Amino acid sequence: MTDQTESLCHGVVPLTARTEAWMEDVLADPTLCRGLLREHGSPVNLHDFSPLARNASELVEAAGSRGLTCRVFVARKANKSLGLVDAAMAAGHGIDVASLRELTQCLDRGVAPDALIVSAAVKSDELLRTALTAGVVVSLDNRDELDDVFRLAEAPAAVALRMAAADPRIPDSRFGQTADAWVAALGSAHGPGQGVEVCGVHFHLNGYSAQERAVALREACSLVDRLRELGHRVSFIDMGGGVPMSYLRSGSQWRQFWHALDADSDGRLTWRGDRLGLVDPDSERPSPALYPYWQEIVRGEWLGSILDDELDGRTVAAELVERGLELRCEPGRSVLDGCGMTLASVAFTKTSRDGEPLVGLHMNRTQLRSTSADVLLDPRLVRDPDADTPRQVDDAFLVGAYCIEEELLLRRRLSFPQGVSRNDTVAFLNTGGYLMHILESASHQLPLARNLVHTGEGWRLDDIDAG
Repeated sequence: MTDQTESLCHGVVPLTARTEAWMEDVLADPTLCRGLLREHGSPVNLHDFSPLARNASELVEAAGSRGLTCRVFVARKANKSLGLVDAAMAAGHGIDVASLRELTQCLDRGVAPDALIVSAAVKSDELLRTALTAGVVVSLDNRDELDDVFRLAEAPAAVALRMAAADPRIPDSRFGQTADAWVAALGSAHGPGQGVEVCGVHFHLNGYSAQERAVALREACSLVDRLRELGHRVSFIDMGGGVPMSYLRSGSQWRQFWHALDADSDGRLTWRGDRLGLVDPDSERPSPALYPYWQEIVRGEWLGSILDDELDGRTVAAELVERGLELRCEPGRSVLDGCGMTLASVAFTKTSRDGEPLVGLHMNRTQLRSTSADVLLDPRLVRDPDADTPRQVDDAFLVGAYCIEEELLLRRRLSFPQGVSRNDTVAFLNTGGYLMHILESASHQLPLARNLVHTGEGWRLDDIDAG
């Protein structure tokens, strides 16, 4: 059954987002939407972290069914709300932190040091000193960081080594060092009890390939063997993030969109005919410039395929179990699936000089953006309960508050079959993982969006903003 708000706004070629029941409850209440925006400003980020435990359990159960322990460390950089920290703790999971502030917030919140890992790409002395003093494992990226820990540590420090996979089947990455480089860097000066205790091997791969992760896990097992020969008691391999999820209801819509864009010789489906990086509409990933918003194999099934990968009759899971290793991962987006939604208020409607209908919102494009070239999800429109007759709007583009020509909130053309009124609410769905926070900017001195967390009694300001 089509939701009423779906009929008010959809892509000219629809890309319908999956939703959670709590999102539909909000969208069905125009007075609530308008009230939240009046009280907290536009845009406002809504969070209900209850799906997190369900999402993470898929990973834990996939490993457990193969005789392996998997420990989830939720990537804090995916969402800055302190409600995320509370939800991860309540579900029994750890937190992956990427900055000093993320670390101190978690420690102040009561997260146990052994439930944290520092994976920051660049680490200051203050960050390292805070982590070492608290007893938090630090993932070291390079020889200089190893030397920094040796210089700062007052006792042997628990560290993980970030491995750059050397296998040619895995694309090059700026993160980590090869196994050979790490063994050479450790040498006799950094042996067990002499500054560092290597307790884990860590790696980060770009993209979402299960096969590449199976290859990297085997390479990491070989590094574990070498480190143990040096006397280090390595207990885990951390495979980082990149756990896939799917935003869309329909894989057929995903394919239809790319074929429509490929055939769009008039350039009407997107802003100024933007091809969105399209390479091949039939490929598994039609555009490398965009997150794959439809993926068939996600989370637990995806991890299971990695662990079941065989080489010479032995699975990856068997290699890990044989060595007594714990598997760790650092998902962000995939465990935050269903945990967030962003509401914004309509500011104006107009037609540009070249005839393009525009709908302006009280928000800017950094408040709905990740490193992907666009967000390929249809928003939903909620009528202002006090609105006059909506203004007829032909297929239009959403534009934002920054004073630049390319201030597009979405680069796809949207249809508004029943028009748009000022102060209507536009809802962007499933934004909790990265989309609302990772690139958010306060340029023009516009305020950052406030963050609300759903409780049993309604919506409260998240502590990240309440202070």
